Amino acid sequence: MRSSLSPGPLARPHPTPPGPRWLVRGDLDGLLGLGLDNLIQILLIVSLCRGVLGYPDGLIFGTILPATGVSLILGNGAYALQAHRLARREGRADRTALPYGINTVSLFAFVFLVMLPVKLAALGQGLPELEAVRLSWQAGLVACLGSGLIEAAGAFWAGLLRRWLPRAALLSTLAGIALGYIGLGFLLRTYAEPVVGLAVLAVILVAYFGDVKLPLPGGLLAVIVGVGLAWATGLLQVDAPTWRVNAAQVGLHLPLPQLGALWAGRAELLPWLGVTIPMGLFNVLGSLQNLESAAAAGDDYPVRSSLLINGIGSTAAGILGSCFPTSLYIGHPGWKAMGARIGYSWLNGLVMGLGCLLGLFGLVGQLVPVEAGMAIVLYIALVMAAQAFQATPSRHAPAVALGLLPGLAGWGSLLLKAGLRTGGASFTPALLPPLQQADVWAAGAFALEQGQIVTAMLLAAMLVFVIEQRLAAAALCAFVAAAGSWVGLLHAWRFAGADTVLNPGWGAGGPWAVGYLAMAAVFLLASRRPRPARGQIAPERPDCDDPA
Repeated sequence: MRSSLSPGPLARPHPTPPGPRWLVRGDLDGLLGLGLDNLIQILLIVSLCRGVLGYPDGLIFGTILPATGVSLILGNGAYALQAHRLARREGRADRTALPYGINTVSLFAFVFLVMLPVKLAALGQGLPELEAVRLSWQAGLVACLGSGLIEAAGAFWAGLLRRWLPRAALLSTLAGIALGYIGLGFLLRTYAEPVVGLAVLAVILVAYFGDVKLPLPGGLLAVIVGVGLAWATGLLQVDAPTWRVNAAQVGLHLPLPQLGALWAGRAELLPWLGVTIPMGLFNVLGSLQNLESAAAAGDDYPVRSSLLINGIGSTAAGILGSCFPTSLYIGHPGWKAMGARIGYSWLNGLVMGLGCLLGLFGLVGQLVPVEAGMAIVLYIALVMAAQAFQATPSRHAPAVALGLLPGLAGWGSLLLKAGLRTGGASFTPALLPPLQQADVWAAGAFALEQGQIVTAMLLAAMLVFVIEQRLAAAALCAFVAAAGSWVGLLHAWRFAGADTVLNPGWGAGGPWAVGYLAMAAVFLLASRRPRPARGQIAPERPDCDDPA
């Protein structure tokens, strides 16, 4: 007698659910997109380290890029493994790994807000070029390591942080950096090379904003168009001496722990906490938002392990000699819709990582100029600025706009000082009155430049709390700003050689501290006044000529 649980002669076993595969066809499309994003970041590292910071090729290709390559291999490999394990457990074949790579905003923030100021200050003190470069690199290592540790720790307290900080305060601060250092910087470069720059920009706008079906992925097509126009216009010229210099860097470069440099750079920790801590917090919260985006697309990843992988990648980069942390990228739903699954992640880490370890990107940079891909970075800046308004309540829009301003002021200060140095101006207090007579308030720009990230966050948070009628919370933000100013972590500045630098010290930022205390007093006094309940419309103020 057949058991009732045995299948009958016509019964068929249920098909086994398809499991995950390490590589599918859509992963190649995903690799083109994600790999191109990482390629542009690596080319920017080479360009900024050579052109802005003046680092020698031995440091760039022998230490910084190999460490960057290891962080890309570790992170992308870990996210691919995470996706494969979860997909196998769920019996799914459509899970897409989290996109991961070099953090664009931290790249610019650390170069222009940490590494360049340290180098200029060292040169202003009379130190030789190589010593100034060494100090600058050590400061970048400490900033990268600190950001990575904050990201890793965020795996355990990210939820609390997210509930405490207004979204408008965080996103607007990030958007201010994106608009100034990334957006405006690359827009100027676009109009300096309009034939190449505007054509590439048009391709990016059509591909990413116009939702037009193109024969190739939009980023890849933009780079191909840019490279072709660069060759045609003479912008790209491969000269033999430069080719030989870059070819000399080709070879296996294995990174070594830079614990001595990190220990020596600890002296640079305090002045740059106003950059390192906020950037670490932004990376944590940005990763949370990207995880939410992935969950909305059908891939719900655990927060703790995802943030830990990100933090470990940045920490490894800092320990091995890179100044540039990594992060989860926006755009997971796009990669998923493209058909990318798991392979695009580990392939990206392998291709980009090996390119860094083998010193190939000097040659690649000669064949693919930054102008061919800078519209992609400009696109990222536009998306970040738009997100600051779109992802916050509409009534918080004034707070978002206020939070943009310190970042723009900091970028303007950078341009102003570069112009003054080019003109041979002497950086002394006598520089300020003539500029003020021309309605250029350089002293205010220099003050906003110091601690600009924290300042933007606190100002935007103040206005959010005012809009929400939480005036005691707004006063608390003002008190925090007053304390930071008093000890010189915000606004306090001094001339140092041909630059302005942070001037920490007890009472160093006294005038700004008093100003913030006045703001706190206004908020507290206003909190004692009657206010309409939320949702009610306040009575209109009579016109000035109304006899009442």
